[in-house]
Amino acid sequence: MKRVVITGMGVVAPNGNNIIDFWDNVVNGRSAAAPIVRFNAEHFKTRFASQISNFDPTLHLERNDIKRGDLYTQYALVAAGQAIADSGFDLSSMSPFDVGVIFGSAQGGMETFEQQLREYDATDHAPHFNPFFIPKTLINMASGLISIKYGFMGVNFTTVTACASSNTAIMEALNYIRFGKAKVIITGGSDAPVTEASIGGYNALKALSTRNDDPTAASRPFDVDRDGFVMGEGAGVLVLEEYEHARARGAKIYAEVAGAAMTSDAYHITATHPEGLGAIHAMKSALHDAGLNKEDIGFLNAHATSTPVGDLSEAKGIHAVYGDSKHLFVSASKSITGHLLGAAGAIEAIIAVKTITDGVIPPTINTHTIDPNIPAGLQIVTGDALEHPVNAAMSNTFGFGGHNGVVVLKKI
Repeated sequence: MKRVVITGMGVVAPNGNNIIDFWDNVVNGRSAAAPIVRFNAEHFKTRFASQISNFDPTLHLERNDIKRGDLYTQYALVAAGQAIADSGFDLSSMSPFDVGVIFGSAQGGMETFEQQLREYDATDHAPHFNPFFIPKTLINMASGLISIKYGFMGVNFTTVTACASSNTAIMEALNYIRFGKAKVIITGGSDAPVTEASIGGYNALKALSTRNDDPTAASRPFDVDRDGFVMGEGAGVLVLEEYEHARARGAKIYAEVAGAAMTSDAYHITATHPEGLGAIHAMKSALHDAGLNKEDIGFLNAHATSTPVGDLSEAKGIHAVYGDSKHLFVSASKSITGHLLGAAGAIEAIIAVKTITDGVIPPTINTHTIDPNIPAGLQIVTGDALEHPVNAAMSNTFGFGGHNGVVVLKKI
């Protein structure tokens, strides 16, 4: 099989609209959680989120891109533009059928859907829908518009596995290139779920933190006082490329995508398996796919959303795979970024790549008293970032419906 490497990255996130700002804020543990400004959240149980600021699509996108795309698509296009520019590959020197797009999203154009239904209801149900209503709400439209904008004519589809969506996309991209079906694939994920229906719906599930008096301290993975996750939004994009192709054109290479795996909990529509059985098998399978041993992994970015059930089951799963490993450091970056749903895996894969290239492991913030039920052998990085060499990293994502997606990255 072909080897697959990462040659470009881009990000639009609450903690920064480019890789440099984003990584600086993550390493320094600067949360972006703040009161919601996109709508009046006065009557909601949760009135804060990790929102993107200073995002002006007109500075990055053409008028048609903005008109045809929901906010989640705009995030995806801007992050993709960054990653493609970072990679520096020249489409004119290769067949457009050798470049594909495999992209993840959990919710698609939720904001557009809400706006259109409100307008419909306000006009006595007269059916005056915007002609872009359907295209803007489709979950596959981010991958479609990236392909259209850049003329990529290879494989193109969207993965939808809730909060594991972009890890699923990365795994699919890895395998397409591995088996010689593409030379380059733009992959990642995007979501824009800071909307009334999303916040209200997740509140109804009792999934969100209600720490309205202190938003920046609300996401506290593994902490005894955790009470739910902080909603986030944004996009993460990675350019995956066949290794020899990247070498031949003199591309800079960040890391190798060594392996990936997916399993299902087959347990509950929203809760993870209490003993982490699906997660355990996914982590073991990803290690096997990567041809690595558990001792090779120096950093694990946990899914850890700060929910009472999810954090505990994942911690049990990690401990079942790694035991009291002195080689492994665990961190939960959602404490800083919030939970970006379908974009989470891509954002966290970028964080894992940066730990490999920079030798810095970001902290888990707000975790002051680790839940006594969390296995004591886990080395959870709290407080400040840890300078430590990382040769290989694992990134976990788990989604409603029981989807477990794990990606393994290593130094090239």
